[in-house]
Amino acid sequence: MNFTYIDGQTPIDEDEASDLKLSHISTINELNIWESINIQKALDWSLKIKNREVLDDQFLRELHKKMFEDTWKWAGKYRITNKNIGVDKHSIPVEVRTLLEDTKAWINYKTYPNIELTARFHHRLVSIHPFPNGNGRHARLMTDIIISKKLEMPPLTWGNNKNLTNTGNHRSDYLTALRSADKGSLDLLIKFLEV
Repeated sequence: MNFTYIDGQTPIDEDEASDLKLSHISTINELNIWESINIQKALDWSLKIKNREVLDDQFLRELHKKMFEDTWKWAGKYRITNKNIGVDKHSIPVEVRTLLEDTKAWINYKTYPNIELTARFHHRLVSIHPFPNGNGRHARLMTDIIISKKLEMPPLTWGNNKNLTNTGNHRSDYLTALRSADKGSLDLLIKFLEV
């Protein structure tokens, strides 16, 4: 497997790559196509959720598993290696639980306008980077689930392009917005989400 990564993609290390369930996958493009089929199944599953707490650690991991279980053996499991992005691997469970509890409080106390709340949640989840791969896609779907289940808003447009795995202006704008949020300004991310 010889993957060539584009800007913003987290490289998969050799141990993680050995957990690929499909021997016919040899390029990132093939992997993205296969994963997109799995992600659609997870989206369909998420639309049927009723009376379930979505702001908990178990749900967050289950969603990742549903998104990638046909592709990766480690789907739904927190990463056990450090990456070029994200918190230390040992801090993941605590950071995720803190984010989920913070988000519950933001919703209950109406701390932020809904669009800012979603930008904060999304950015923090991407920054934690809890899984070996698929963190951006997982964080976008998780954010959409929170919007529909907790805030009763329509899903975000994600810059009018839900497929942010391909190179192009939408992906570039998204990454720029996340990097700006890394520096403390959510303005570009909020603008991106509002388009």
